[in-house]
Amino acid sequence: MANILLLILLVICLITDIKSRKILNIVTLPAILFGFLFYLLTNGYEGFLFSGKGFLVGLGVLFIPFAMGGIGAGDVKLLAAIGAMKGAFFVFYAFLYAAIVGGLIALFILIKRKDVKGFFMRIVNSIFLLSVSKSQDSIQMSKKDLAPSFPYGVAMAVGTFTMLLMEGRI
Repeated sequence: MANILLLILLVICLITDIKSRKILNIVTLPAILFGFLFYLLTNGYEGFLFSGKGFLVGLGVLFIPFAMGGIGAGDVKLLAAIGAMKGAFFVFYAFLYAAIVGGLIALFILIKRKDVKGFFMRIVNSIFLLSVSKSQDSIQMSKKDLAPSFPYGVAMAVGTFTMLLMEGRI
């Protein structure tokens, strides 16, 4: 049952993220609540801890990218919901698969834009500027200078689906 609800969650978030670049709270917050309640009712306190650890891992692995402005809050809440529904081990590996898929999508976008060389040159220049200048005020870059932007919910859905396949649950 949890896997079916997880798949429904992923499909809804995938559609809304592609269409409007938003992952809605009305979808993720009930999924988080479901994860906590499901494991609390089925496994008691240990189940609640299982869900809580998954929630915290899902929240934690995307906190720094969110704090740096590289990812949206909806993406963080989606991964936290996945963690609450499937636990820490599952969400960590789903995150790793999503990171691989996200990197491949970004590389594909760079290749399509014919900007691979320019992208890596901007990275090298950024590193050089950071090492030469300790002041952040002297560095003027926009988000589009750093990496291609795309709905990361796509990568998370593919990563989570891959993890479900690896578990043999689909």
